[in-house]
Amino acid sequence: MLEKALVLMGCAIGSGLALIAGVGPGIGEGYAAGKAVEAVARQPESEGKVRSTLLLGVALSETTGIYGFVTGLLLIFVAPRLFLGML
Repeated sequence: MLEKALVLMGCAIGSGLALIAGVGPGIGEGYAAGKAVEAVARQPESEGKVRSTLLLGVALSETTGIYGFVTGLLLIFVAPRLFLGML
């Protein structure tokens, strides 16, 4: 009984920590968008280059949030059954 509680506790704590990974990309994307607006405001003729670089950077930073989200979901729904099956 104690083993089951420890497995569930570990999965809950791990999934909570993994889902915190969504905060970083949100802050980074907001910062990048603000800097892109500043760059376009200073040099409107460079809008195309700034936009393409911004979209590439946002897409790359979003993957870290998605990895954290998927890891959290796996820890919530898959890992408890897997670990409890080993006990």
